[in-house]
Amino acid sequence: MADLGRGLIFLALAVAVYGVGASLYGARVDRREWATSGRRAAYALALLTTGAFAVLEIAFLRSDFSFSVVQSHSSTTTPTFYKAAAAWSSQEGSLLLWLWLLSMWSALVLFLTRRRLRDVQPYATAVLLGFAVFFAGLLVFAVSPFDTLAVAPQEGTGLNPLLRHPSMMIHPPMLYSGYTLWAVPFAFAVGALIVRRVDAEWIGATRRFALGAWFFLGIGVLLGARWSYAELGWGGYWAWDPVENASLLPWLTGTAFLHSIMVQEKRGMLKTWNASLILATGTLAILGTFLVRSGILDSIHAFTGSSLGVPFVTLIGAMIVLSVGLVVSRRSVLTTEHRLDSLLSREAMFLGNNLVLVGMAFVVFWGTFFPLISEALTGDKQSLGPPWYNKYTVPLALLLVLLTGVGPVIAWRRATPANARRNFRVPTAVGVVTLIVLVPFGVAGRLTAWLMFGIAAFAIGTVAQEFVRGVRARRAMTGEAPPAALVSLVRRNRRRYGGYIIHLGMAAMFIGVAASSAFQHAHDVRLQAGQSTRAGAGYVVRYDKPTSRVDVSHGEVERLVFGAHLTVFKNGKQVGTLAPERGYYPITGAPFAAPIGKYFMGESTSEIAMKAGLRRDLWTAVQPDLSSLKGALAQGDAVFRRAQGKISDADYATGLGQAIAGLVARYQRTAKPATFRVITSPLVGWIWFGGITAIIGGVICLWPAPDLARRRATAGYAARVARELGRA
Repeated sequence: MADLGRGLIFLALAVAVYGVGASLYGARVDRREWATSGRRAAYALALLTTGAFAVLEIAFLRSDFSFSVVQSHSSTTTPTFYKAAAAWSSQEGSLLLWLWLLSMWSALVLFLTRRRLRDVQPYATAVLLGFAVFFAGLLVFAVSPFDTLAVAPQEGTGLNPLLRHPSMMIHPPMLYSGYTLWAVPFAFAVGALIVRRVDAEWIGATRRFALGAWFFLGIGVLLGARWSYAELGWGGYWAWDPVENASLLPWLTGTAFLHSIMVQEKRGMLKTWNASLILATGTLAILGTFLVRSGILDSIHAFTGSSLGVPFVTLIGAMIVLSVGLVVSRRSVLTTEHRLDSLLSREAMFLGNNLVLVGMAFVVFWGTFFPLISEALTGDKQSLGPPWYNKYTVPLALLLVLLTGVGPVIAWRRATPANARRNFRVPTAVGVVTLIVLVPFGVAGRLTAWLMFGIAAFAIGTVAQEFVRGVRARRAMTGEAPPAALVSLVRRNRRRYGGYIIHLGMAAMFIGVAASSAFQHAHDVRLQAGQSTRAGAGYVVRYDKPTSRVDVSHGEVERLVFGAHLTVFKNGKQVGTLAPERGYYPITGAPFAAPIGKYFMGESTSEIAMKAGLRRDLWTAVQPDLSSLKGALAQGDAVFRRAQGKISDADYATGLGQAIAGLVARYQRTAKPATFRVITSPLVGWIWFGGITAIIGGVICLWPAPDLARRRATAGYAARVARELGRA
């Protein structure tokens, strides 16, 4: 199996190298058959990498510990659900996932555009396959996922406990799908600049891939925030971690790109800006991959001890030089076709939106890399914390949400006073009324949060107004019932109304961020069973009793779990129960570890419990005190060390299991006070609700419209016939 995987990766590298050469040769000498051969090399690459990734997945699912990567990242006690995800928890496996996704998207876009942009496509093919050469080269010469051990052990080290969360099945593939999808418009932008074809056709050919990149990367960021909130045990969802920031950077610049290309398509403006944006976004996607792979910045998400820094820095440097060189050398053909007519126009609002998004990206970039910048300048590595980020991102976020409400409904070219009054009278009233209503509740005391509520209400008002107007117009034309009119409206103009739904979701998310950041109540408290503590919004949490259990998988101890049973009261009335826990995973791969102690002293994870809702979350985590077991644990280790080799393996295993179960049960009788973190976060559920809403909007934008597809196919065929008749 390992030899098969190595062979497939080696063939993938060879095919990618050939494809780059064939595509460039075909483009340079205008030999279409060579360009076609290069495109078909991309198809072959997709098949080869699919086979290689399947080999790795099978090895994980079979617990084939002859594979070094399987032995170090899985075990027989790892649930099957997580064995499948363990493949991309490793350095090697995640690089193979990156290559596989890149090859699949490349094959898809090259197939869909095989009869379009024939002068641009060979160069785009060369760029996409060039990325494949880089990643396949790393897998062949630097970090192979198919390295094997001379002697296969019976057991593996196991998956990092922090990754045993459902979102980890989806989070990395979503991020990597976003990163790799950004390579598609990047490659076509490079090709378009090389051949000086800078009209909007390359944008139209790759728009759906750019939107898909934004969509998948956004899902990945959202899932990462949810994982942090539910798994790490600190009670937050965003800590401005370097790797978190790395995924946010291309999302921000990509969002700017998706807005500004509408101006180029509509008015022929912002050509230089759009080319620069997509080239920067593609580079930032590789930079995000680099930060995870290199470990040059401290992060809970990053791999450590990596040797991949130099290759990635070389690639990023080459991309920057190529991008700058192309934009500067093609500045004469990137001139705008029209000028900005008025600051009160949709073009101006989209440009302002772009400037805010790029400004936010710059703030995040500077804060992320400040430790390296400070070390280079002063020799002292310093970090910038959340207060620094918030100082700059909060006012930018307020402006962004305001522009989100204004941009989609203001007129193109120039808005007249009458048009502005008609479009913004109702949304402005909604925003102002929201601000006034919130004053008696003391919200105005947190100025930025109060302003965010009003501005977000304004943005929601503009979206709702557009839907109401559209439904009324549809009903007037067709006589449909309101639900049918709404469905027809969205179906006939998916990009527009899907975008409105995305804006609605983003406004809801910003409301959730503002409320949970400004009005969160958190405290740590140590409680004995029977004691209570007060939380925000009138909650009282009572610690009823300690809990404990042994989780077994495939006949082996997977983890020991110690927790608490809590009863929640509000205004003197019981409103629910909570059961936060902490799981302890056994130490593996240490033959001289204590027989019983290794089950208590391994890695541990917090399993939070919360009472969630759209109004607020009551969030709890527990840190049990296991010191009451210390004496019995030491005594048990001594007994079983003496028993090793003196009794049968079966009796030894049985006795060990009984001893562990006895100690776990003993905790409930002798437990000392436990430490709890109790947090009330108002409206934090709006973040997840808004995220889901934005995802729905993204699906609507991505979903193909059959009638539109047919019209485009007919128009494309007619254009080709016309060109051929013109050449006849």
